[in-house]
Amino acid sequence: MKLYLVILFLCLSNSVLAQDQFIYQSKNLPKADTTLVFKPKNYNKLEKLPIIFLLHGYSGNYNQWNNIMDAQKYADEYGFIIVCPDGLFSSWYLNSPAKSDWQYENFFFDELYPDMKKKYKVDEQHIFITGLSMGGHGALYLFIKRPDLFTSAGSTSGGIKLSDGFGKFGLGALLGNPPADSELWKRFSVIENIEKLKGNPKPIIFDCGSSDFFYESNNQLKQKCDSLKLNATYTSQPGSHNKQYWAKSIKQQFIFFKNQVK
Repeated sequence: MKLYLVILFLCLSNSVLAQDQFIYQSKNLPKADTTLVFKPKNYNKLEKLPIIFLLHGYSGNYNQWNNIMDAQKYADEYGFIIVCPDGLFSSWYLNSPAKSDWQYENFFFDELYPDMKKKYKVDEQHIFITGLSMGGHGALYLFIKRPDLFTSAGSTSGGIKLSDGFGKFGLGALLGNPPADSELWKRFSVIENIEKLKGNPKPIIFDCGSSDFFYESNNQLKQKCDSLKLNATYTSQPGSHNKQYWAKSIKQQFIFFKNQVK
């Protein structure tokens, strides 16, 4: 893995805040991955800080979340280190069974996650992950894979049932163009793997707008969580699959995560 660092200085009022940008060259990915990191203004005064990974949606990039919610403001207000990696347009944050150079899960756990812990003063008792749409699926999927590495996870407008995207969202090529009835759709879907969290007390939070095309699948996930007696908080509320909805829902999730930091 090759890594390049760019420090971007943002002038806000009378102060200067540093925003870090990392460019990863990884054998697990087909091209470079750019990651933005936002630190709270009191970063240097604290010994350890909670960290949250924010995963963007399909066709977005590492700057999508910052365009939605002003990541620096959130870092300052909630006291989190905020990490915004690039999901490379359509990675779905998983290890592709069809493309050996699309192994995003490996990149995340073997490279990005430990590198963030190495570079920043991370409170290892408070590590969170969430995302929107494709990133909502990715956040819960990675949490299911390694719940020991996170305190909690979330999803907003998550595409948590991959078969909903049959013929769309780059999923066919990622999975090797399987037919609609292939088990591959289930193997990589959050909704088909959520039972692996049975007995795990760690909390998850997810939401979806009632006019969203992923709404019914998120309702189904809620039903599954209830039947498994998971520590899950689900919010069904007015809204669609758009920036306006995510600007509202991400604040709800930050409050949820902040309440877990003691």
